[in-house]
Amino acid sequence: MPKGVLIDLTKCIGCGSCTVACKLWNETKFQDKTPHTGENAKLTSENWTIVKRHAVATNGEPAWRFVKEQCLHCVHPACASACFSKALQKTPGGPVVYYPHLCVGCRYCMVSCPFGIPKYQWEKALPLVTKCQMCSTRLEQGEAPACVSVCPTGVMKFGERDELLKEAKGTIAGDKKYVQHIYGEKEVGGTSWMYISDVPFGQLGFKTGLTTKPLPEFTHDGFLKYTPFVAAGWGLLLSGMYLYTRRRNEMAQARDREDGQTEKGADHTL
Repeated sequence: MPKGVLIDLTKCIGCGSCTVACKLWNETKFQDKTPHTGENAKLTSENWTIVKRHAVATNGEPAWRFVKEQCLHCVHPACASACFSKALQKTPGGPVVYYPHLCVGCRYCMVSCPFGIPKYQWEKALPLVTKCQMCSTRLEQGEAPACVSVCPTGVMKFGERDELLKEAKGTIAGDKKYVQHIYGEKEVGGTSWMYISDVPFGQLGFKTGLTTKPLPEFTHDGFLKYTPFVAAGWGLLLSGMYLYTRRRNEMAQARDREDGQTEKGADHTL
């Protein structure tokens, strides 16, 4: 069964343990100029998960809410659908995994992702696309993602996606402080990482108003699935034009040589 993670934002204290665990497990750099926790935290090629701080109001009182951000690992990922080289693939266990040896650097994944997750290593001579892998190697061994395993307040729960959905529905139905919506249940066809909150998601930086239809139905099933064939056909056309032009030039040069020999023969006769 596909796995997932349920995040209860009412429990997050913004400690940043999850971001540190992510860096240690994936061996990404700590960057002073781009914080991975706080109000100005942002996802980068080195920050695969961050905790953002948001000033909100609950019951008329000012408060802080902390939101962990990372790849949501869509059930029907647009990035994998747009990637004609298969560098991004949805695994049966839930993660959307990036295979750098297959990447051609087209960056279609960055354009197609509705959440703006994939990042590009612009600073490197041989850049790759980077993003959270949901610790797929840990999942293969039956372990939870590194970030989930270190959370001191139980913000995240790892398990089968369907079971997590049932638990989330029970939680928000039994406690009226929660917004009656599970973010990630239906957005763009559903995601493996889902959220519940006592503050409207729009106030916490989440993209709202997204379609519930899987994005690949707008792209891959329409025309992107033909991209490899179009590319191959274009290559054949250009190769044919090159061979035709080369052959024509060779014939023209041969005629010029024949004409030159004919003129020389006429001069000798005279």
